[in-house]
Amino acid sequence: MSAKNPRLLSEENLLVQIEDGTIDTVIVAFTDMQGRLQGKRLHGAFFAGEVLAHGTEGCNYLLSVDVDMNTVDGYAMSSWERGYGDMEFALDLETIRLLPHLPGTAMIQCDLVWLDHAPVVQSPRTILKAQLARAAEAGFVALAGTELEFLVFNDTYESAWDGWYRGLTPANQYNIDYSILGTSRVEPLLRDIRNTMYAAGMNVESAKGECNFGQHEIGFLYDDALATADNHSVYKTAAKEIASAHGKALTFMAKYDEREGNSCHIHLSLRGSDGDVVFWDDDAGDEGGNGGRTPLYDHFLAGVLATMRDFTLLYAPNVNSYKRFAAGSFAPTAVAWGLDNRTCALRLVGHGQSARMENRLPGGDVNPYLALGAMLAGGLYGIEHELELEPQETGNAYTSGKPQVPHTLREARDAFAGSDVAREVFGSDVVEHYTNMADVELQAFEAAVTDWELRRGFERM
Repeated sequence: MSAKNPRLLSEENLLVQIEDGTIDTVIVAFTDMQGRLQGKRLHGAFFAGEVLAHGTEGCNYLLSVDVDMNTVDGYAMSSWERGYGDMEFALDLETIRLLPHLPGTAMIQCDLVWLDHAPVVQSPRTILKAQLARAAEAGFVALAGTELEFLVFNDTYESAWDGWYRGLTPANQYNIDYSILGTSRVEPLLRDIRNTMYAAGMNVESAKGECNFGQHEIGFLYDDALATADNHSVYKTAAKEIASAHGKALTFMAKYDEREGNSCHIHLSLRGSDGDVVFWDDDAGDEGGNGGRTPLYDHFLAGVLATMRDFTLLYAPNVNSYKRFAAGSFAPTAVAWGLDNRTCALRLVGHGQSARMENRLPGGDVNPYLALGAMLAGGLYGIEHELELEPQETGNAYTSGKPQVPHTLREARDAFAGSDVAREVFGSDVVEHYTNMADVELQAFEAAVTDWELRRGFERM
């Protein structure tokens, strides 16, 4: 497991900075079902004097609402009948970080527990931690990295809202994939995000342009899987806050328009509990003269492939997520794997210590805890059952005839709800909770009248 980032704060350092007035606000936050940070801003003195020792609570409806924060039916853990009681925000004091873009502010990320201190098993962070515990029992730790793409617009969030998010001005007017000139146009914003995130305890790698107009990506160094998910959630919120301060808006939604969508490619590998490489054997095979994959790696890959359709709901959680899955779009349509093959859902890259799998299925709207939890659950299932890895796809996976990933939220919902493997590795409480989340989204979408329907039918039908 990687060491704690030295730019994160210790409990003692946080208290010193509260005492001397450097920090006056402490945000305590958790990541909800939709991948958003939710929580409270606490006055520093109150945090130090009360919350650090005794904790704080929030309504359990926070894990049973829709995107608009409406209370909805169907959740076993929280309802009008159950009285919408509280759950505790359990502080993870390994996650204390400064937020330099917010004056005098630190943040602590939390687990969710009931008032008797039992874990809230439906919480995304708890779901990932449960799979990390399974890995630890088998003698492994997980390392991961997420690659989030976003679109930048020269409009404020307020004006975008007022205009129904139509007619926005992208920060770039043409494809700027790898373009230095194109990224220079937005560099004041990109630089601010990079430097702020570095100061907030993340190891920033790079920024680059992407294909859609105004599309960019900022990359971060591979890390412990839980730290990667925590950092992902903080970064996603902070990037929006920083963009707003620049008078701009950015979106991570999977598919904003008919051009390229926003992906979130997720890289994952296992190590032994002692840090040893377990996915690669320098003395095995001959793949470029650099050794080869271990049987354990192949079993892990086979498990992720075998569960990909069943777990797609955790990789693609929204109606809009499925608009990315189109042939020739660099978003996958086939459940297939290949060596450095970007047409496959799973792309294998690196060798030796860098050997890892890249899951190309998730979009920018993914909840990182759920996606990483799903990848680990599937991979560990493959190891436990010694699943055999099918031959790699060496050509165009779009035309390979391989099984297809679900192409609608309803198809993914039904696969997840009916999956015996999902119930085995996550538990029925989790399966039923996130099946209901999909039902809520589907009901809302099916009741909506879209712009497409109005333009197509208002006058001509």
